[in-house]
Amino acid sequence: MHSIILTCQLQGRFKLNGMYKDGDLILGGLFEVHFLTVFPELSFRTEPEPPYCEQFDMASFQQAQTMIFAIDEINKNPNLLPNITLGYHLYDNCVMLGMAFRAAIALVSGTEESFSNLNCTGQPPVIGIVGDSNSTPSIAISSVLGLFRVPIVSYFATCSCLSDRKKYPSFFRTIPSDAFQVRAMMQILRHFGWTWVGLLYSHDDYGTYAAQSFHQEVQLFGGCVAFSEILPLDNNRKDIRHLVGVIQASTAKVVVVFATSTYLLPLMDEIVLQNVTGRQWIASEAWATSPVFHTPRLLPFLGGTLGIAIRRGEIQGLQNFLVRLLPDNDPKNNMVRVFWENIFGCRFETEGSQGEKACTGQEDLSSTNTAYTDVSELRASYNVYKTVYALAHALHDLMQCEEGRGPFSENTCADITNLQPWQVMRKSEFTTGFGDRVSFDKNGDALAIYDVMNWQPSSDGSIIVRTVGVVDEGAATGKVLTLNEEALYWNFGQESESCPPGTRRARRKGLPVCCFDCLPCADGEISNTTVHCPDEFWSNPDKDQCIPKEVEYLSYEEPLGISLTTALTARHCFCASYVRNNSELSFLLLLSLKLCFLCVLLFIGRPQLWTCQLRHAVFGISFVLCVSSILVKTMVVIAVFKSSRPEGKSAMKWFGAAQQRGTVLVLTALQVEYVISSKIVYECAIGSVVGFACCWDTLALAAVSFLLAFLARNLPDSFNEAKFITFSMLIFCAVWITFVPAYVSSPGKYAVAVEIFAILASSFGVLVAIFAPKCYIILLRPERNTKKALMGRGTEK
Repeated sequence: MHSIILTCQLQGRFKLNGMYKDGDLILGGLFEVHFLTVFPELSFRTEPEPPYCEQFDMASFQQAQTMIFAIDEINKNPNLLPNITLGYHLYDNCVMLGMAFRAAIALVSGTEESFSNLNCTGQPPVIGIVGDSNSTPSIAISSVLGLFRVPIVSYFATCSCLSDRKKYPSFFRTIPSDAFQVRAMMQILRHFGWTWVGLLYSHDDYGTYAAQSFHQEVQLFGGCVAFSEILPLDNNRKDIRHLVGVIQASTAKVVVVFATSTYLLPLMDEIVLQNVTGRQWIASEAWATSPVFHTPRLLPFLGGTLGIAIRRGEIQGLQNFLVRLLPDNDPKNNMVRVFWENIFGCRFETEGSQGEKACTGQEDLSSTNTAYTDVSELRASYNVYKTVYALAHALHDLMQCEEGRGPFSENTCADITNLQPWQVMRKSEFTTGFGDRVSFDKNGDALAIYDVMNWQPSSDGSIIVRTVGVVDEGAATGKVLTLNEEALYWNFGQESESCPPGTRRARRKGLPVCCFDCLPCADGEISNTTVHCPDEFWSNPDKDQCIPKEVEYLSYEEPLGISLTTALTARHCFCASYVRNNSELSFLLLLSLKLCFLCVLLFIGRPQLWTCQLRHAVFGISFVLCVSSILVKTMVVIAVFKSSRPEGKSAMKWFGAAQQRGTVLVLTALQVEYVISSKIVYECAIGSVVGFACCWDTLALAAVSFLLAFLARNLPDSFNEAKFITFSMLIFCAVWITFVPAYVSSPGKYAVAVEIFAILASSFGVLVAIFAPKCYIILLRPERNTKKALMGRGTEK
């Protein structure tokens, strides 16, 4: 009886660019080493030629080499996967779904023509896959490979749809999903108050899902999308012109774009052709750091672009590893050969024939300046590095498993000699040498953290991308967005609304916030963003700039200041004419009135520290001295009248010269102590508490004097000084009671003028009411200026 030998036969072979190295466990990798796929012409007579790739991408090749570097570093680390050597199989996906899918199938099925096994089982060719970089291939690959639980850990696929564990149970990623990316971009829009924005997105899964998330976030934010357009997949010229026309016609000055550089290049060419300026571009992480746009030609159009980028990291020793890459004649490593031919323009096969230079293998990579050797901005490469280590730590955890305490059925551990892919990504958490913690949530997503990028002009006129902030949803401080606004470069300004300068938005009631009218800005506000001017500035008549406020004060040069200065000088001289030949109390009263007139000088002119400190202090002390002298004079008049009667002979002993001086000094000293102990503000504050307190203290004394004088109004005519004091206090109180509403309602320097007028009016009223009758008797009626007349004996009734 003949035995039947069953074999598993490979049904086809794909022509792929790749790099290989054997090991105990193999990791697969998918990279965009070329970004253009060319399909040969079809012939129905022969088998079609396989497609091939063109336009070598140095940055993506660096990412592939970073995976090799990480595997080499792990193999040399005795503390991670000891006694196990990792190998790799890397393929080029050519930014084409069909090519990526073929490469993924080649990774999981292997490249052997056939092998004998009854059940076609055994250890698979790869234990896990690093990639793909794009969302659409990742969705297609995960849909198939997920059936076999092959772990796929992407370093650049961000579609939020891939977080669905039911559809993609074995998909993981070290880059945050678009859901986090959209929220990060909304943090920027919310920070600057941009609610009226346009949206462009690519015609693929990445752009479609990102646009859906963006629309939801904008609605929650309360904003509106001015237009929402799809970037054409085939880059049709007519469609591109349509997109540019939509951008030009829209009033939205902020344009958010979710797309890769492959989609955007033709669009940017058309934008330059039609000279579309005045737009603030917001870049998704897919193109925020793409070097293909950093040319002087695009600076006038894309300068000032804000975008988010995946976290930048540092990898020690990577640059030395990159420049030591040597050509490899192994046909399976044709990716290395293509790299050398592209970077040095030589050919290995031709050996210089047909006029082409032959590759010698002695060329110096360290002297080249390309995206391949540049390690200053390691973002995607840093994610690749973390992805490889995530798989390595997951494998290491399986090796550390103790039998009976394992993660599988009946607490068993995995058999390392026959490890299956579905057993790998049970747990993986570690910290990189750069200090970033890597872990995965229940959906396979990594912690969300982004750098905020700004496109600025460089010294050679091109564009340089600088980091100006960070968006970290796991920040310990709770502040998600941290932005250095002083480092920002604005090419077109920050306004996203259509209101002209000098106006502001006024939301229409019952409609979304993006529906508004443009109204003139209020005084002290500028532009259409309702920016308040600083305290020392004011808005100009057009309400589009803050200009320094005019300095206004009551000066000696203006008519009002000249008039008040002249008035106080005249009244001071008038007061001085009374000083001679007066009693002691009258002398103190006249002295206080002179001080009242002179203190007005402190209120005129530019306020200084010493004038502000002395204004109300001198004014208050002078008026208290004045009113206390009047009060004592009133009391003396009453005492003199009572002492003229038999029952009041002893009244005058309480109002001698010493008592008079003491009373005046005590009342004045109380005012001095109050003023000195009060807090003096450096600036001359309108409505000063100290100033008003002084006024009301003086009014209290004036009210007492008025009351006493009023009660003594019925004294004989010879004691008519009580009447004069009554009139003087009536004038004094009337002036200061009227002063309060006039002072409060007067603007600026006119409030100072009102206060000066009140001082002059009240002082002059006291002077005239008390001393004018005395002057009249002295100058015009000298016969009444005798003791006999004063005692009431000069005239008979």
